[in-house]
Amino acid sequence: MAGLAGISADYLTRLEQGRATAPSVQVVESLARALRLADAERDLLYQLAGHAAPGRDVVPSRVTPSVQRLLDRLANTPVVVYDATWTVLLANAPYNALMGDTTTWHGIERNALWRNLLGPAGRVVHTAQEQADHEARLVADLRLTASRYPVDRALRRLVEELTERSPRFAELWNADAPAPLPDPSKRKVVDHPGVGRITLDCDTLLVTMDDLRITVYTAEPGTEDAERLALAVVLGTQSLGVETADPASTLPR
Repeated sequence: MAGLAGISADYLTRLEQGRATAPSVQVVESLARALRLADAERDLLYQLAGHAAPGRDVVPSRVTPSVQRLLDRLANTPVVVYDATWTVLLANAPYNALMGDTTTWHGIERNALWRNLLGPAGRVVHTAQEQADHEARLVADLRLTASRYPVDRALRRLVEELTERSPRFAELWNADAPAPLPDPSKRKVVDHPGVGRITLDCDTLLVTMDDLRITVYTAEPGTEDAERLALAVVLGTQSLGVETADPASTLPR
C-alpha cells in the first residue's frame, strides 16, 4: 500500500494508528489513488483529512478507473503516468524494473523536471543536445500547464523551487520564445545495469479530459531489444520482489 501511494511504510502505519493526524494534500491524493476511490469517497477522504477536495483550477492528480483499467491491460509493459506538471502519479512494476524503483522517490523527487535538471542521472542515454532539447520541451510544457492552472499553489511552489535551484530552468522559464512541445513518439536508449543498452519506442499518450500523460515503452517483437527488455523486466521485478519481501519494510512497527 505504501509503495502504491509513494509514501513510507512507517508513515502509513502512523496514519493508520492515529499517530500522524495532518496528512498533506499530496499524501491524501496518493492514498485515494492507491485505494482506487470513487469521486465521492475521494472527496470524503479529503474532508476527513481537513482539506477541500480539488477543484477545476488545480492540476488533476487522479488516475481515473477507466485509465486504471487501461494500465491493467498493459501489466507486462513498462508504463508510467504523469500529471500535467510531469510528476509521477503511478508507475507499474515493469517500468520500475526498467528505470529504477520509483517507490523510493518522494515529494519533488517524483517530478521529471527536477530529476532531469537537479536529480541523479537516470538510465536514459542522451547526448548533450538531446538532453538540452528534452529539458526545453519539459519546461515549455510546464509553462502551458501554468497558464491553464494559474492559481494552483503546488504548481507555483514547484516553479519557485526550480527557478531558485536551477539556473537552466530559470533561463528556459524566462525565455521569450517557448520551445516546441514534447514529441509524442520517439525512440530512447535505456542503459540497464543488468542487460546493457536497450533501444525502445517511447510513446506518450495524452488523456485530455484528465490532463494526464501516459508514457509506454515497447520494443519490436522478435528483436534483440525485445529480448533484453523482457530480461530486464524479469530481473528487475525479481529484485524489487526481494526488497518488498523484507519483513522490516512491510510489517507495522
